[in-house]
Amino acid sequence: MAMEVTQILLNAQAVDGNVRKHAEENLRQFQEQNLPSFLLSLAGELANDDKPVESRKLAGLILKNALDAKEQHRKFELGQRWLSLDPSVKAQIKACLLKTLSSPAHDARSTASQVVAKLAGIELPLKQWPELIEALLSNNNQLPAHTRQATLETLGYICEEVSPDVVEQDQVNKMLTAVVQGMNSSETNNDVRLAATRALHNALGFAQANFSNDMEVKIRQAAFECLVSISSTYYEKLAPYIQDIFSITAKAVKEDEEPVALQAIEFWSSICDEEIDILEEYGSDFTGDSVIPCYYFIKQALPALIPLLLETLLKQEEDQDQDEVAWNVAMAGGTCLGLVARTVGDDVVPLVMPFIEENITKPDWRQREAATYAFGSILEGPSPDKLMPLVNVALNFMLNALMKDPNNHVKDTTGWTLGRIFEFLHGSTLETPIITQANCQQIITVLLQSMKDVPNVAEKACGALYFLAQGFEDAGPSSSPLAPFFQDIIQALLDATHREDAGESRLRTAAYEALNEVVRCSTDDTAPMVMQLVPLIMMELHQTLEAQKLSSDEREKQNELQGLLCGCLQVIIQKLGSSEPTKYVFLQYADQMMGLFLRVFACKSATAHEEAMLAIGALVYSTGADFAKYMTEFYKYLEMGLQNFEDYQVCAITVGVVGDICRALEDKILPFCDGIMTQLLKDLSSNQLHRSVKPPIFSCFGDLALAIGENFEKYLMYAMPMLQSAAELSAHTSGVDDDMIEYTNTLRNGIMEAYSGILQGFKGSAKTHLLMPYAPHVLQFLDSLYIEKDMDDFVIKTAIGLLGDLADTLGSAVGSLIQQSVSARDFLNECLTSDDPSIKEAAEWVKIAISRATNF
Repeated sequence: MAMEVTQILLNAQAVDGNVRKHAEENLRQFQEQNLPSFLLSLAGELANDDKPVESRKLAGLILKNALDAKEQHRKFELGQRWLSLDPSVKAQIKACLLKTLSSPAHDARSTASQVVAKLAGIELPLKQWPELIEALLSNNNQLPAHTRQATLETLGYICEEVSPDVVEQDQVNKMLTAVVQGMNSSETNNDVRLAATRALHNALGFAQANFSNDMEVKIRQAAFECLVSISSTYYEKLAPYIQDIFSITAKAVKEDEEPVALQAIEFWSSICDEEIDILEEYGSDFTGDSVIPCYYFIKQALPALIPLLLETLLKQEEDQDQDEVAWNVAMAGGTCLGLVARTVGDDVVPLVMPFIEENITKPDWRQREAATYAFGSILEGPSPDKLMPLVNVALNFMLNALMKDPNNHVKDTTGWTLGRIFEFLHGSTLETPIITQANCQQIITVLLQSMKDVPNVAEKACGALYFLAQGFEDAGPSSSPLAPFFQDIIQALLDATHREDAGESRLRTAAYEALNEVVRCSTDDTAPMVMQLVPLIMMELHQTLEAQKLSSDEREKQNELQGLLCGCLQVIIQKLGSSEPTKYVFLQYADQMMGLFLRVFACKSATAHEEAMLAIGALVYSTGADFAKYMTEFYKYLEMGLQNFEDYQVCAITVGVVGDICRALEDKILPFCDGIMTQLLKDLSSNQLHRSVKPPIFSCFGDLALAIGENFEKYLMYAMPMLQSAAELSAHTSGVDDDMIEYTNTLRNGIMEAYSGILQGFKGSAKTHLLMPYAPHVLQFLDSLYIEKDMDDFVIKTAIGLLGDLADTLGSAVGSLIQQSVSARDFLNECLTSDDPSIKEAAEWVKIAISRATNF
């Protein structure tokens, strides 16, 4: 059988599709018929040095996948399955895995490391496999370097998989000792030292970093990566070390190789991120009982940190403005300087201005570019009062530099800096405007002229125009200071999109983004010119659909262009469709537009599909109930979008469009509801679909119920159990990290929007009694959310609204249940005294609804 497994594993990687399919089927049958023997065979294959590397690697991968999954419930099931195996089988598999850590084959060792860690994640929390850590540490004393390397890699993976509190303290100390020894300069093997440093990177819950002076570049880089991670994980413990850390990072920035210097700068960027978050969350006044005090490391380091960062700005590369993904010490230094400005505000300005004044007119382009970059970097953070006098002086200089500086690097950075000026210091909220009647024409003339410059400079000019338009968004509906130049701006942007070199430096994309923003922020007096854009953009989209026999590279560019054109039409639809005078005229194009969007779906491009679906969502909103005439033809593409698990953003947008259609068509959507509900239920049941799509699907249940009212009856038996199980899961998921907490609150919100939509949909019908069996569960869900105390304001508002909908729809039938609720009274009282006016207003209505349903 051993020989047979080897051959099957090799066949499963064969080029011949039939051979591969047959082998995969054999493996599936083996697993289903005899799981213990299957897992044992895989472990044996992995451990056997006489077997081919390819079969060993695949054996390890299948073994790992038999123990672990991304989806939490599946991961739990696989863990339980492993635990139920015969102890002797498990012991043999573990022995094979530990043996493999000494294998000369790197791939086999690395795979075994991961599998051991997955098993540790299952067993150590249950106090099983207590001998594992000791066994690994005894490995670490063995002579072969590759065994030590694999052991340290395994320890790193275990630290990633297992919570520190499930490992005994003396073992934690021994693990740290092993890792630190591996990082020490006494370790002669670089692979071992690198594995140790990476293990430490994963083991931040267990240790502090250790640096030694004579590490290789790769290892020094990995060590600084550790330091970056420590900066966020252990921010509050850094105070005693911060002076030393400044010394080693400054030395690295000035003297070390670029990969190391970049990580050293990243440390200070990471500290800025931490302090910005703390200051935003807690405000600037800290009391003794603040959970995470701010140590103001950046403020204290300013006198030394600013000169260090300004020095990096002079280390530009000749071609960095041509490369979209370029990243070097100068760019990292400028990014960090921008974060410093956001962290300390006004204090940064007097430290940076002398550098700018000294270098901005120097003959060497590097000095001019560095000074311009420094100025652009400090425009977000300091107060307008501090910056306005400087910007008023600088604006004219910058406009001249954008037109006349002989160096493209300087022009590129000048265009970016002008964009930052317009983004942060231009708008209706500022008392003294930077852009006046006196300089507006000059600014627009320079930007339009610069759109004819080389692509990277033209792209920055488009970006500056984007923020210039955005700043006039609140100028009022009648007229904007841009109105006299509107036609010229639109023409210049369209010309930029048609340039032969528009594919370079994101120019075409930037031009369309600017065009969209100019249209979005336009006023009534320019509506006729926006209307003229419609046939133009439609014709361009039509031409992309007619193109024949394109190479794959040309096809990709064509798809990107289709996405940009659909995005442009979406903005135009929203603009013209939201105003009655233009809507009537504009809707004459609706049929043609819809026809073009449907043709886009025939092209295989996720980006184009996404933009076309968003544009259709805008069209639904504009056409209202008239959209029904497109549904028969559009439905198959709607279904296709809901089935697109791979490009989950397309699926998410399609779910949103279903909601838009529900609101527009109301009960005219009935003929399509069976298909839509079937697909939504399939989506919720799928392990393949990204979790972020699931909350909007629940909200969509509510939209459908609101649209079709009591006709939703036939879906209750499918939708309600799904909602109940998701509610139970979300009520008791205390998220360990911010992402999980945010997702959990989004999920709760989606579930409650579904319940509210269903309750409102049935309100006033003769079938409200059908919802009574679900009322106790809804109240339990609200109780558990109240008890958990981790709802954000958005969820609180939805939750109080749901309590009101329950009382409003079910009336006296639910009155006694509300009275028995453990939290309804307290929750309502808290909402009635909330600082958030929208929560308070919702609670006032809920109070009336409940008083009608009960004497509460």
